[in-house]
Amino acid sequence: MERRKFIKTSALAGAGLLFTQNVFAKNLVTEDFPVVRVPKDKRHFTSESVENAIAAFKKNVKNKELVWLFENCFPNTLDTTVFYKEINGTPDTYVITGDIDAMWLRDSSAQVFPYLQFSKKDERLHKLISGVIHKQTEFILKDPYANAFYNDDKKISKWKEYDHTDMKPGTHERKWEIDSLCYPIRLAYHFWKTTGDTKPFDDKWLKGIKLTLQTFIEQQRKKDLGPYKFERTTAWATDGVPMGGYGYPTNPVGLISSMFRPSDDATIYGFLIPSNLFAVVSLRQAAEMVSKIKNEKTLAAQLNSLADEVDAAVKKYGIYNHPEYGKIYAFETNGFGSYNLMDDANCPSLLGLPYLDAVKADDPVYLNTRKYVWSKDNPFFFKGSLAEGIGGPHIGLDMIWPMSIIMKALTTKDKNEIRWCIQTLQKTHGGTGFMHESFHKDNDKKFTREWFAWANTLFGELLWKTFNENQDLLT
Repeated sequence: MERRKFIKTSALAGAGLLFTQNVFAKNLVTEDFPVVRVPKDKRHFTSESVENAIAAFKKNVKNKELVWLFENCFPNTLDTTVFYKEINGTPDTYVITGDIDAMWLRDSSAQVFPYLQFSKKDERLHKLISGVIHKQTEFILKDPYANAFYNDDKKISKWKEYDHTDMKPGTHERKWEIDSLCYPIRLAYHFWKTTGDTKPFDDKWLKGIKLTLQTFIEQQRKKDLGPYKFERTTAWATDGVPMGGYGYPTNPVGLISSMFRPSDDATIYGFLIPSNLFAVVSLRQAAEMVSKIKNEKTLAAQLNSLADEVDAAVKKYGIYNHPEYGKIYAFETNGFGSYNLMDDANCPSLLGLPYLDAVKADDPVYLNTRKYVWSKDNPFFFKGSLAEGIGGPHIGLDMIWPMSIIMKALTTKDKNEIRWCIQTLQKTHGGTGFMHESFHKDNDKKFTREWFAWANTLFGELLWKTFNENQDLLT
């Protein structure tokens, strides 16, 4: 089955997922900014703190379209994708991506991350995010190599018919991606730092961290290819892994292999540098947590040791001396001297590394890389009559991802850049009032994914950050 057909046929899977956003997405005119946010009685969750933020934005920002976009996008994850309950008093939160009824470890972390800043003063929101951490731990313990899960073990994925891999019950898709194990650490770490709450970090969570470490070490492939393999019966080239499902050979130099990118597309060379850099910071965050919260000094040392090894390997094998841009981070390498130079809009991307605290924003190699990825020399940078930005193989040529423009703004202090990014995003929502997965460089009404909560919430995060730091850019 092709990915696009699957998304189309499964978009509104499950009862009660059809809502006004999808209806209006096809019919909107923007002149009067009609109400397209889900009605109050249809919202999955309401946070008083988030509603207060929306009210403050509406009161102080005079750009009516940006106000409309912020009110639609920022609460979209809460409005439409979260399913909260408590199991024996323990919070449990299932988070779908939007038009696919499954929970990605990556997306769910990123979707709720912008709400952390409100969670200390909002007990209900605090519990909701705590529930995400518990749910992610449950899924990681089920299978650390899977990227997406169902809330029901009895639900059978459509991919099961086509995928040749060890699919556990309740698994939606089993694509091994380093960032799937990094994002839950990022969420947990910042939850702890923001709230001081350690209750989610129980023995199961600790077991999940140990399993994460084990998985990363297995995928360094120093002794053998490891336990994971994946093949798919498909005509979609980026959905399959060659060489019997293990990927093309890599040199065991200390980097971690990732068979798939954050886009869920297969890697060409297994050492995906943005994800390895993300792993470095995630391992160090996990080490700090297990040391201070669980008093696991030996485990902390093991986590830090792996972080140091991967970091050194990135510096030795993951940097390419470009004839025009100087030293830049490669997108992928195999450790044998081959490099794939490009960037993909999905985060972790090379562009988005400072957003994840994976590199410093003033790192000279990052600054060179930033110039490269936002240029015609990046094969997946597209510039048209309407906009410019980064896309990727996932959707194809000439399709720009709003996420790349958002990341460009979130990783700079240049006010002119931030203003340009916001203005570009404001004019490329296709008349829907929401962000999308991608849009055509010449026509924003040609877009993919009407309901993509990560992009919506991330755009809201950018607008709220700008509101608090550079409100003059919102005029």
